[in-house]
Amino acid sequence: MLIAASTQAQILYVAGGDNNNIVEVTPGGSQSVFVSGLNGAGGLAFDSAGNLFATDGSGNINELTPSASRSTFASGLSNPGGIAFNSLGNLFVADGGSGNIYEYTPGGTRTTFASGLSSPNGLAFNSSGDLFVADGGSGNLYEFTPGGARSTFASGLIYPAGLAFNSSGDLFESDFLGGNINEFTPGGAESTFASGWLYPQALAFDTTGNLYLFEGSYLNAAVIQFTPGGAHSIFASGFTVPTTDGLAFQGVTLPVPEPSVLGLLTAGVGALLVYRRRRCDLT
Repeated sequence: MLIAASTQAQILYVAGGDNNNIVEVTPGGSQSVFVSGLNGAGGLAFDSAGNLFATDGSGNINELTPSASRSTFASGLSNPGGIAFNSLGNLFVADGGSGNIYEYTPGGTRTTFASGLSSPNGLAFNSSGDLFVADGGSGNLYEFTPGGARSTFASGLIYPAGLAFNSSGDLFESDFLGGNINEFTPGGAESTFASGWLYPQALAFDTTGNLYLFEGSYLNAAVIQFTPGGAHSIFASGFTVPTTDGLAFQGVTLPVPEPSVLGLLTAGVGALLVYRRRRCDLT
């Protein structure tokens, strides 16, 4: 989600939903558990200091240090999902239960940035600091200025879930019920990047321009890697359930000043349905 390019190896962090773990995946695909014991880990985003923030099914936002020490950054949310940091270091979270987008200062003070949404999912910032929100219930992508003014960037989507920007400023969106990954130019022109996927959710880009998708059904979820040209392969598998914003890279530089969905990413670096946006009982 950056600031400056990182030369360290990129580690992908994956929130596996019902397995209550956050898993580290190396560039070669080796997996290890970074932290366990979370209640339905969902959205992930790194702050500029390298701390990982994760939403969970208990209505909390957890803060995890690089050594996996965990503390509660915020609580009392109703089905939190996608999260993202802006260039000031403030954390934004999509709260599916309330239909609100909340903004937290680094000190934890909360304000309501936007309200009246219908199942908000993935969040992503563009290079101008505008916040993009995938609103599942309405089928729209909304764009918010830093001051909170809202406009409709795209409509007619089939339960949009994950969002991520590439280095050219194009916005990628996963259609949870449509099975597609759609690509939007900064001007809003839409095209289909990939199709035929099962419940596609979180999206994230690495520093070489490869796109990662978290998709699949209950007990059969995987992370798929796409080259810029669209060729794909399985990068990691064996996850319990895909999540809306459950991918985040450590050491990624993107075209946005903060981490972004599907959640994802930050300067060190992110479906409601019968699923609660994180828990998928669909098979």
